[in-house]
Amino acid sequence: MTEDPNDTRLRRFEGRRALVTGASRGIGAGIAERLAAEGADVALVARTRSEHAVLEGSLEETAARCEANGARSVVIVADITRTDDRERLVGEAVEGLGGSIDVLVNNAAAAIYQPMADYPLKRRHLTFEANVHAPLDLAQAVLPSMIEAGEGWILNLSSGTARPWDGPPFEVGSLGTTIAIYGASKAALDRLTNGLGAELYGSGVRVNAVQPRAAVLSEGAAKLAGTKLRPEQVESIEQMVEGSVVLACCDEDITGRSTVSLDNLIEFNLAVRGLDARPLR
Repeated sequence: MTEDPNDTRLRRFEGRRALVTGASRGIGAGIAERLAAEGADVALVARTRSEHAVLEGSLEETAARCEANGARSVVIVADITRTDDRERLVGEAVEGLGGSIDVLVNNAAAAIYQPMADYPLKRRHLTFEANVHAPLDLAQAVLPSMIEAGEGWILNLSSGTARPWDGPPFEVGSLGTTIAIYGASKAALDRLTNGLGAELYGSGVRVNAVQPRAAVLSEGAAKLAGTKLRPEQVESIEQMVEGSVVLACCDEDITGRSTVSLDNLIEFNLAVRGLDARPLR
């Protein structure tokens, strides 16, 4: 790609390799595109390569946008709820990108909203496999090379549903208690983030989590909850991505945190840019 002297994009990830799960649409696709726009090569993971039966977006489309920014990309079809898929996908990413992973973004998640009184065990297992066990397994897979290199970034996508409700009486919001199992899995992810950050402090590996303050209406979220949200309860994909990728290039002392996207914009004095890393007009 010919260098443009008028290019106003940031290039914080030049020469780095990133692995992003849940990269076919929504926040994962947005983060992957932004990393690529700033110079990273990206491994993109999701369950299906091409069109989804219900939702818009695909790994192939995300890869095309990343490559349009001059990045190398590799598409990996995998179901992170399956241990055998988790065991192979980091190796495939390393082989496809030609080197070890510098940035791991654990974005893929299972969100099954249902009252707790009859929430099936099978669905509980699925939720915790995707939202807790998979992020830790993938972190363990990339850690040896990160520790050897003396640096690395692990970013876990969390959720405001991890916070308990005060009460009684309880203000549970429009989705009610149907989000409690999902929230419990994200609370576990936050605690793992904190523990892993503390354990690795001094190694050069940073481990952080980020959640939106408001809802980000990705394709999946819009289908689950979009009609129940007011405009002031929504933040843009660009805001969420901006508040996330800063944790994929942060200093070593920023680790073990569970953060909020819009708070990160303030703390790190960030102007929101587009997914192409250029200033928004």
